Amino acid sequence: MSKKTKEHSNWKHQLHEIIYEADTRAGKLFDIVLLITILVSILAVMLESVDKIDAEYHVLLNTIEWIITVFFTIEYIARVVSIKKPKEYIFSFYGVIDFLSTIPKYLSFFLIGSHALVALRALRLLRVFRILKLVQFLGASNNLLKALRASRNKITVFLFAVVVLCIILGTIMYLIEGSNDSGFTSIPRSVYWAIVTLTTVGYGDIAPVSGFGQFIASIVMILGYGIIAIPTGIISAEYVTLDRKKQIDTNTKSCTTCASENHQDTAEFCFNCGEKFND
Repeated sequence: MSKKTKEHSNWKHQLHEIIYEADTRAGKLFDIVLLITILVSILAVMLESVDKIDAEYHVLLNTIEWIITVFFTIEYIARVVSIKKPKEYIFSFYGVIDFLSTIPKYLSFFLIGSHALVALRALRLLRVFRILKLVQFLGASNNLLKALRASRNKITVFLFAVVVLCIILGTIMYLIEGSNDSGFTSIPRSVYWAIVTLTTVGYGDIAPVSGFGQFIASIVMILGYGIIAIPTGIISAEYVTLDRKKQIDTNTKSCTTCASENHQDTAEFCFNCGEKFND
């Protein structure tokens, strides 16, 4: 390896440590700056939606937005060039979010004219995706995603059972209340009532008037409390399982090839792509 190539490799390695890892002082400082920038960006987007504030401070908010957009652009490019397989980052969850949070301001150049103002206003709201960048700062969020993935089959079966139950309850209520002037004019509308009641939302736009209908409604309300607790229990059980499997000696070491994180302190190779770490 030539001296020039080695210097280039070291430069990329140092950049990777700053951006992807938080064990170093520079990495921690970068994360703090990025976190503050995201919060300022979200605040600017929220204030910009208030017409009175936007009319008075539009220039200031627009300037802040441009500064933040340039910063995120540099960050995005740096993340791409600092790993050996850029596609691993570009098409990852965080990569997509970073891209969506950066492009709206640039796309405003192509939406010129009064007919595009409505679309531009909606497009600018895409910047709120930056709040999802905060997820990468919350270690527990990864456990939540893993728990949701592990319990997706159970949750799917549960939701299917709830849909079937709502159809049955809606049909029963239609048979009981259909002849009364209570709003149960069709089975779909009755199923809608069952969903609203079972989830304990209770809009009150449809309500049974007969004694038997109110009795059935009471049962549905009680069932709702139990049904709400089931998904929580399923996900909580997966959390417990993950905690048992979790290694306490993991750190923020990130692979320079595929950007995978949460490796063990003693790891010499990436668990995802097998790349050897350069300690």
